[in-house]
Formats: sequence, structure tokens, C-alpha cells
Amino acid sequence: MSRLGKSPIPLPDKVEVKISEGIVHAKGPKGTLSIPVQKGITVKVEGNRLHVIKDEKIEMPKTTHGLYRALINNMIIGVSKGFEMRLGLVGVGYRAAVQGQKLDLQLGFSHPTQIDIPKGVNVTVDKSVTIIISGIDKHLVGQFAAAVRGMKPPEPYKGKGIRYENEFVRKKAGKAAKGKTA
Repeated sequence: MSRLGKSPIPLPDKVEVKISEGIVHAKGPKGTLSIPVQKGITVKVEGNRLHVIKDEKIEMPKTTHGLYRALINNMIIGVSKGFEMRLGLVGVGYRAAVQGQKLDLQLGFSHPTQIDIPKGVNVTVDKSVTIIISGIDKHLVGQFAAAVRGMKPPEPYKGKGIRYENEFVRKKAGKAAKGKTA
């Protein structure tokens, strides 16, 4: 059995979990999410704890047990607290704005770049250089943040581009000017 999979998931007060026909449904103050569970994995609610149990008779990798425990835990955290990622724009003239269901980015290209905001993700822009992406689905929030960062990843010489809030960009030394030999 997976060591991570064995540990129980604490259920917050305002979160309801229902298991029906191999699908785990979680409902909380932020919304509802559901995930199908693979055959051989059972989910039981005991009091204010949720246990993910692997059936030893069915052969599957040990990692599957820990994976489903992590997915269900992320689902419960999402419906109770939600997830948030912050991106910063570094560069002269770089700015962002939300226009309806599109994120408009000015990244030094000859044209403005627009990205469709997926359903279930909220995007706000603070001071036109900080993009705050939030939602209840951790995968969706992280995937959209990676797509936005992928439009202009930080370059290693000046550090210009889109970076995660606490990301450290190692800078390279530029070309050294050759001295005159007389």
C-alpha cells in the first residue's frame, strides 16, 4: 500500500462528500466537484475523515492508491478554500487586462495577445502587471497559469517575461566586450 494513500483526509465542517456508483462528489461553499474512482479503490467516510482504501485482490500499481488520495484531497481543498496562482509581468510596456472572457496581454509583440479564460477559472489583474488566477479545480488553475506563462517565459539574460510569483530566474552573463590590444 502507498504510504500517502493510507493517511486519512480530514473533512472541513462545510464540506459534504457523497460516493455513488464509483464517483466521489464533493460539495462545499465554493462549489461542487466530482471525480470517477478506478476499480479497486474504495472511498469511505467515517465521521469527519475520509479514507481511500486499495483492494489488495485487484492488481494495480502502488502509486495509483496515493494518486487517488491526492486527487480527492485536492478536490476537498478546492471546494472549501479554492486555489490561487499569481503571475508577474516583468518588462517595459508589458501589461495585462481582462476583457470579458478573454485575457489581453501586451508582451512586446507586434500584436496584442488574447487568451480565452476557461469556465471555472477566475482571472483578475492587479496594477496591470500581476495576474491572479483562482478557481476550485487545482488542475484547471495550474494548466491555465502554465498556458499564460508559456506565452512569454522569462528569458535568462534580462529576466523579461511572465513568471510565477515566487519563481527565481537565474540570469546568464552576457557577451563580454573584447578589450583592445595595442
